[in-house]
Amino acid sequence: MQRIRISLWILLTILTLGACRKQVAWSDSASHKNGFVTVNGIRLNYLDWGGSGPVLIFIHGLQDNPHIYDDLAPAFTDRFRVIAYARRGHGLSDAKEPYDTATLTEDLRGVMDALGITKAHLAGWSMGGEEITAMAGTHPERVDRIVYLDAAYDPEDPAMEAASKAMPPIYMNPPAGAMASLDAWRAYERNVWYPGVNDSSRIEAYVRELVVIQPDGTVRNRMNDSTAQALATTLRRRDYTKVHCPALVIYAQSTLDVTHGDSARIAESRAWEEKYMGPFRAASIERIKRQLPGIEIVN
Repeated sequence: MQRIRISLWILLTILTLGACRKQVAWSDSASHKNGFVTVNGIRLNYLDWGGSGPVLIFIHGLQDNPHIYDDLAPAFTDRFRVIAYARRGHGLSDAKEPYDTATLTEDLRGVMDALGITKAHLAGWSMGGEEITAMAGTHPERVDRIVYLDAAYDPEDPAMEAASKAMPPIYMNPPAGAMASLDAWRAYERNVWYPGVNDSSRIEAYVRELVVIQPDGTVRNRMNDSTAQALATTLRRRDYTKVHCPALVIYAQSTLDVTHGDSARIAESRAWEEKYMGPFRAASIERIKRQLPGIEIVN
Protein backbone atom coordinates (compact mmCIF):
# COMPACT_ATOMS: atom_id res chain seq x y z
CA MET A 1 0.00 0.00 0.00
CA GLN A 2 2.83 2.37 0.92
CA ARG A 3 4.52 1.60 -2.41
CA ILE A 4 1.29 2.47 -4.26
CA ARG A 5 1.01 5.79 -2.41
CA ILE A 6 4.64 6.62 -3.28
CA SER A 7 4.05 5.71 -6.94
CA LEU A 8 0.92 7.87 -7.04
CA TRP A 9 2.84 10.75 -5.45
CA ILE A 10 5.61 10.44 -8.07
CA LEU A 11 3.02 10.35 -10.87
CA LEU A 12 1.23 13.43 -9.56
CA THR A 13 4.56 15.24 -9.22
CA ILE A 14 5.47 14.44 -12.84
CA LEU A 15 2.06 15.57 -14.07
CA THR A 16 2.29 18.78 -12.04
CA LEU A 17 5.76 19.56 -13.38
CA GLY A 18 4.52 18.91 -16.90
CA ALA A 19 1.59 21.26 -16.36
CA CYS A 20 3.94 23.93 -15.03
CA ARG A 21 6.14 23.60 -18.09
CA LYS A 22 3.13 24.07 -20.34
CA GLN A 23 2.06 27.13 -18.40
CA VAL A 24 5.42 28.84 -18.72
CA ALA A 25 5.94 27.93 -22.39
CA TRP A 26 6.08 31.03 -24.60
CA SER A 27 3.13 31.93 -26.79
CA ASP A 28 2.58 34.92 -29.03
CA SER A 29 0.24 37.30 -27.21
CA ALA A 30 0.07 39.87 -30.02
CA SER A 31 -3.34 41.05 -31.17
CA HIS A 32 -3.08 39.64 -34.67
CA LYS A 33 -4.62 36.58 -36.27
CA ASN A 34 -2.02 34.15 -37.65
CA GLY A 35 -3.09 32.34 -40.83
CA PHE A 36 -2.01 30.77 -44.11
CA VAL A 37 -3.14 31.06 -47.73
CA THR A 38 -2.09 29.02 -50.75
CA VAL A 39 -1.48 31.28 -53.73
CA ASN A 40 0.62 31.17 -56.90
CA GLY A 41 1.57 27.56 -56.12
CA ILE A 42 2.94 28.29 -52.64
CA ARG A 43 1.76 28.45 -49.00
CA LEU A 44 2.26 31.85 -47.41
CA ASN A 45 1.87 32.93 -43.79
CA TYR A 46 0.08 36.17 -42.92
CA LEU A 47 -0.75 38.22 -39.84
CA ASP A 48 -4.03 40.12 -39.61
CA TRP A 49 -4.43 42.77 -36.89
CA GLY A 50 -7.99 43.54 -37.94
CA GLY A 51 -9.20 47.12 -37.74
CA SER A 52 -11.69 49.14 -39.70
CA GLY A 53 -11.32 51.10 -42.90
CA PRO A 54 -9.27 50.54 -46.07
CA VAL A 55 -6.65 47.80 -46.08
CA LEU A 56 -3.01 48.57 -45.27
CA ILE A 57 -0.51 45.81 -46.12
CA PHE A 58 2.98 45.87 -44.62
CA ILE A 59 5.79 44.05 -46.44
CA HIS A 60 9.01 43.16 -44.60
CA GLY A 61 12.66 43.21 -45.66
CA LEU A 62 15.17 40.62 -46.84
CA GLN A 63 15.82 37.77 -44.34
CA ASP A 64 13.06 39.27 -42.20
CA ASN A 65 9.57 38.21 -41.13
CA PRO A 66 6.23 40.01 -40.68
CA HIS A 67 6.58 40.14 -36.89
CA ILE A 68 8.89 43.11 -37.47
CA TYR A 69 5.60 45.05 -37.53
CA ASP A 70 4.23 43.74 -34.23
CA ASP A 71 4.99 47.07 -32.55
CA LEU A 72 3.86 49.28 -35.41
CA ALA A 73 0.76 47.66 -36.91
CA PRO A 74 -1.65 48.12 -33.96
CA ALA A 75 -1.16 51.90 -34.16
CA PHE A 76 -3.10 51.92 -37.45
CA THR A 77 -6.09 49.68 -36.69
CA ASP A 78 -8.29 52.66 -35.80
CA ARG A 79 -8.13 53.78 -39.44
CA PHE A 80 -7.18 50.67 -41.44
CA ARG A 81 -7.49 46.93 -41.56
CA VAL A 82 -3.82 46.01 -41.12
CA ILE A 83 -2.13 42.95 -42.60
CA ALA A 84 1.44 41.73 -43.05
CA TYR A 85 2.62 38.56 -44.75
CA ALA A 86 5.81 36.52 -45.01
CA ARG A 87 7.34 36.64 -48.48
CA ARG A 88 8.21 33.20 -49.95
CA GLY A 89 11.41 31.91 -48.39
CA HIS A 90 10.82 33.94 -45.22
CA GLY A 91 9.29 33.24 -41.82
CA LEU A 92 6.74 30.43 -41.84
CA SER A 93 6.03 30.69 -45.58
CA ASP A 94 7.24 28.01 -47.97
CA ALA A 95 10.70 28.39 -49.50
CA LYS A 96 10.25 27.69 -53.19
CA GLU A 97 11.87 29.16 -56.28
CA PRO A 98 11.65 31.33 -58.30
CA TYR A 99 12.32 34.50 -56.31
CA ASP A 100 12.21 37.09 -59.10
CA THR A 101 10.28 40.31 -58.58
CA ALA A 102 7.51 39.34 -60.99
CA THR A 103 6.82 36.15 -59.01
CA LEU A 104 6.98 37.96 -55.67
CA THR A 105 4.54 40.56 -56.98
CA GLU A 106 2.13 37.86 -58.09
CA ASP A 107 2.43 36.36 -54.60
CA LEU A 108 1.28 39.70 -53.17
CA ARG A 109 -1.61 39.89 -55.60
CA GLY A 110 -2.51 36.32 -54.68
CA VAL A 111 -2.55 37.15 -50.96
CA MET A 112 -4.91 40.03 -51.68
CA ASP A 113 -7.18 37.79 -53.77
CA ALA A 114 -7.23 35.04 -51.14
CA LEU A 115 -8.17 37.51 -48.40
CA GLY A 116 -10.80 39.23 -50.52
CA ILE A 117 -8.88 42.50 -50.81
CA THR A 118 -9.71 44.42 -54.00
CA LYS A 119 -7.47 47.42 -53.35
CA ALA A 120 -4.96 48.32 -50.63
CA HIS A 121 -2.37 50.78 -49.40
CA LEU A 122 1.09 49.15 -49.48
CA ALA A 123 3.98 49.91 -47.11
CA GLY A 124 7.31 48.22 -47.80
CA TRP A 125 10.40 48.15 -45.62
CA SER A 126 13.81 47.61 -47.30
CA MET A 127 13.33 44.81 -49.86
CA GLY A 128 9.59 45.43 -49.53
CA GLY A 129 10.20 48.34 -51.87
CA GLU A 130 10.51 45.79 -54.68
CA GLU A 131 6.95 44.50 -54.42
CA ILE A 132 5.25 47.82 -53.81
CA THR A 133 7.01 49.45 -56.79
CA ALA A 134 6.22 46.55 -59.11
CA MET A 135 2.64 46.21 -57.85
CA ALA A 136 1.94 49.90 -58.38
CA GLY A 137 3.39 49.68 -61.89
CA THR A 138 1.81 46.41 -63.10
CA HIS A 139 -1.47 46.39 -61.17
CA PRO A 140 -2.31 50.06 -60.52
CA GLU A 141 -5.99 49.24 -60.11
CA ARG A 142 -5.14 47.22 -56.97
CA VAL A 143 -3.04 49.94 -55.30
CA ASP A 144 -4.28 53.06 -53.56
CA ARG A 145 -1.13 54.64 -52.05
CA ILE A 146 2.35 53.34 -51.33
CA VAL A 147 4.83 54.06 -48.55
CA TYR A 148 8.58 53.37 -48.74
CA LEU A 149 9.90 52.65 -45.25
CA ASP A 150 13.62 53.24 -45.83
CA ALA A 151 13.07 51.26 -49.01
CA ALA A 152 13.62 53.71 -51.88
CA TYR A 153 17.18 52.77 -52.78
CA ASP A 154 18.83 51.49 -55.94
CA PRO A 155 20.08 47.96 -55.16
CA GLU A 156 22.35 47.97 -58.22
CA ASP A 157 24.08 51.25 -57.38
CA PRO A 158 27.81 50.54 -56.82
CA ALA A 159 27.63 52.79 -53.74
CA MET A 160 25.15 50.39 -52.14
CA GLU A 161 27.40 47.42 -52.84
CA ALA A 162 30.33 49.28 -51.28
CA ALA A 163 28.24 50.16 -48.22
CA SER A 164 27.11 46.56 -47.81
CA LYS A 165 30.66 45.20 -48.00
CA ALA A 166 31.95 47.80 -45.53
CA MET A 167 29.21 47.32 -42.93
CA PRO A 168 30.68 46.31 -39.54
CA PRO A 169 30.81 42.46 -39.61
CA ILE A 170 28.93 41.99 -36.33
CA TYR A 171 25.69 43.05 -38.02
CA MET A 172 25.75 40.47 -40.81
CA ASN A 173 27.85 37.68 -39.29
CA PRO A 174 26.68 36.69 -35.81
CA PRO A 175 29.43 35.07 -33.72
CA ALA A 176 29.17 31.30 -33.22
CA GLY A 177 28.18 31.86 -29.61
CA ALA A 178 25.01 33.63 -30.73
CA MET A 179 23.71 30.31 -32.09
CA ALA A 180 24.37 28.39 -28.86
CA SER A 181 20.79 28.79 -27.60
CA LEU A 182 17.65 30.84 -28.04
CA ASP A 183 18.74 33.01 -25.10
CA ALA A 184 22.10 33.65 -26.78
CA TRP A 185 20.39 34.49 -30.06
CA ARG A 186 17.97 36.86 -28.34
CA ALA A 187 20.87 38.58 -26.58
CA TYR A 188 22.71 39.02 -29.89
CA GLU A 189 19.68 40.52 -31.66
CA ARG A 190 18.90 42.84 -28.78
CA ASN A 191 22.47 44.00 -28.13
CA VAL A 192 23.46 44.46 -31.78
CA TRP A 193 20.32 45.38 -33.69
CA TYR A 194 17.98 46.66 -30.98
CA PRO A 195 20.07 48.11 -28.13
CA GLY A 196 17.50 50.85 -27.60
CA VAL A 197 14.65 48.40 -26.94
CA ASN A 198 14.30 48.01 -23.18
CA ASP A 199 11.43 45.52 -23.27
CA SER A 200 12.55 42.44 -25.22
CA SER A 201 8.96 41.14 -25.37
CA ARG A 202 8.36 43.74 -28.08
CA ILE A 203 10.65 41.83 -30.47
CA GLU A 204 10.25 38.30 -29.08
CA ALA A 205 8.06 36.85 -31.84
CA TYR A 206 10.24 38.44 -34.50
CA VAL A 207 13.48 37.12 -32.97
CA ARG A 208 12.10 33.60 -32.52
CA GLU A 209 10.88 33.35 -36.08
CA LEU A 210 14.32 34.16 -37.50
CA VAL A 211 15.70 30.85 -36.25
CA VAL A 212 14.82 27.20 -35.70
CA ILE A 213 15.60 25.60 -32.35
CA GLN A 214 17.51 22.34 -32.74
CA PRO A 215 17.00 19.22 -30.55
CA ASP A 216 20.22 19.99 -28.65
CA GLY A 217 19.04 23.52 -27.82
CA THR A 218 21.22 25.33 -30.35
CA VAL A 219 19.60 27.42 -33.07
CA ARG A 220 20.11 27.77 -36.80
CA ASN A 221 18.96 30.44 -39.22
CA ARG A 222 15.51 29.63 -40.55
CA MET A 223 16.57 30.78 -44.02
CA ASN A 224 19.40 28.75 -45.56
CA ASP A 225 22.27 30.35 -47.46
CA SER A 226 21.09 29.28 -50.93
CA THR A 227 17.67 30.85 -50.43
CA ALA A 228 19.23 34.05 -49.08
CA GLN A 229 21.53 34.23 -52.09
CA ALA A 230 18.69 33.61 -54.54
CA LEU A 231 16.62 36.35 -52.94
CA ALA A 232 19.53 38.79 -52.91
CA THR A 233 20.06 38.36 -56.65
CA THR A 234 16.41 39.35 -57.14
CA LEU A 235 17.20 42.93 -56.12
CA ARG A 236 17.38 45.08 -59.22
CA ARG A 237 17.24 48.75 -60.22
CA ARG A 238 13.62 49.83 -59.77
CA ASP A 239 11.72 51.80 -62.38
CA TYR A 240 9.92 54.39 -60.27
CA THR A 241 8.65 56.17 -63.39
CA LYS A 242 5.89 53.55 -63.71
CA VAL A 243 4.47 54.48 -60.30
CA HIS A 244 1.55 56.88 -60.71
CA CYS A 245 -0.20 56.57 -57.37
CA PRO A 246 0.57 58.90 -54.43
CA ALA A 247 3.78 57.88 -52.67
CA LEU A 248 5.30 58.73 -49.30
CA VAL A 249 9.04 58.09 -48.98
CA ILE A 250 10.48 57.82 -45.47
CA TYR A 251 14.24 57.68 -44.93
CA ALA A 252 15.85 56.72 -41.64
CA GLN A 253 18.39 59.22 -40.35
CA SER A 254 20.71 56.25 -39.80
CA THR A 255 20.50 52.63 -40.85
CA LEU A 256 22.30 51.43 -37.72
CA ASP A 257 21.65 52.53 -34.14
CA VAL A 258 24.26 55.19 -33.44
CA THR A 259 22.87 56.21 -30.05
CA HIS A 260 22.46 53.13 -27.84
CA GLY A 261 24.66 50.24 -26.83
CA ASP A 262 28.38 49.56 -26.76
CA SER A 263 30.48 52.74 -27.24
CA ALA A 264 32.99 51.08 -29.58
CA ARG A 265 30.17 49.74 -31.78
CA ILE A 266 28.50 53.15 -31.81
CA ALA A 267 31.73 54.75 -33.03
CA GLU A 268 32.18 52.10 -35.72
CA SER A 269 28.56 52.45 -36.85
CA ARG A 270 28.79 56.22 -37.01
CA ALA A 271 31.94 56.04 -39.10
CA TRP A 272 30.19 53.67 -41.52
CA GLU A 273 27.13 55.91 -41.73
CA GLU A 274 29.22 59.01 -42.45
CA LYS A 275 31.50 57.41 -45.04
CA TYR A 276 29.11 55.09 -46.87
CA MET A 277 25.42 55.20 -46.04
CA GLY A 278 25.01 58.95 -45.59
CA PRO A 279 26.23 59.92 -49.08
CA PHE A 280 24.37 56.99 -50.66
CA ARG A 281 21.16 58.01 -48.88
CA ALA A 282 21.49 61.61 -50.08
CA ALA A 283 22.02 60.48 -53.68
CA SER A 284 19.04 58.12 -53.43
CA ILE A 285 16.80 60.96 -52.27
CA GLU A 286 17.82 63.09 -55.25
CA ARG A 287 17.22 60.19 -57.64
CA ILE A 288 13.72 59.45 -56.41
CA LYS A 289 12.85 63.15 -56.52
CA ARG A 290 13.64 63.07 -60.24
CA GLN A 291 11.74 59.86 -60.93
CA LEU A 292 8.70 60.39 -58.69
CA PRO A 293 7.74 64.06 -59.07
CA GLY A 294 5.30 65.31 -56.47
CA ILE A 295 6.17 62.67 -53.84
CA GLU A 296 6.50 63.55 -50.20
CA ILE A 297 9.86 62.74 -48.57
CA VAL A 298 10.30 62.57 -44.80
CA ASN A 299 13.50 61.98 -42.82
